[in-house]
Amino acid sequence: MSNNQRLVYIALLASQAVIIGLVERMIPSPFFFAPGAKLGLANIITCMALYTLPVKDTMKVVVIRLLLQTLLAGTVSTFLYSAMGALLSFIGMLGVKQLPKVSMIGVSATGAVLHNVGQLIVASLVANTFSVMLYLPVLSLIGILTGIATGIAAHYLLHHVERLHYYMDLKTLDIEDMKEVRL
Repeated sequence: MSNNQRLVYIALLASQAVIIGLVERMIPSPFFFAPGAKLGLANIITCMALYTLPVKDTMKVVVIRLLLQTLLAGTVSTFLYSAMGALLSFIGMLGVKQLPKVSMIGVSATGAVLHNVGQLIVASLVANTFSVMLYLPVLSLIGILTGIATGIAAHYLLHHVERLHYYMDLKTLDIEDMKEVRL
């Protein structure tokens, strides 16, 4: 992948994550028993970046999404909550991805739970009390469930992106090479 292609791919992933995040803000929370809980659909794009880009480029996708989403529909406080959640989530996803026999679904669920932990840490600091952390079991359960769902979606999407790359690579082969490749 050339440098220009890599930059375009980073920009596409970041813009997709921003759009998904903005659309998700418009959707009322399906969790009536857990105020503030969301589906975390932008995590699909983070997983895609984590499995298709180097760590440095994946971090760029996360930072660009965070900054653009805050500029388009956020405040300083939403930036603080999102930044801490994104940082813990990214570090945790990166660490769990290195473990043997952990699928993208497990990586996604880890990211969802750690995002909630990061946001609750900021809420505890803002409220000057750690009693906010009592909300963690509820958010962890929701995070695991939504993380599994977004992990399944990301796994499905990654499978189809890999097939797309395979077919795009076939188009760049010479006619002589095409005779050797059989679909």
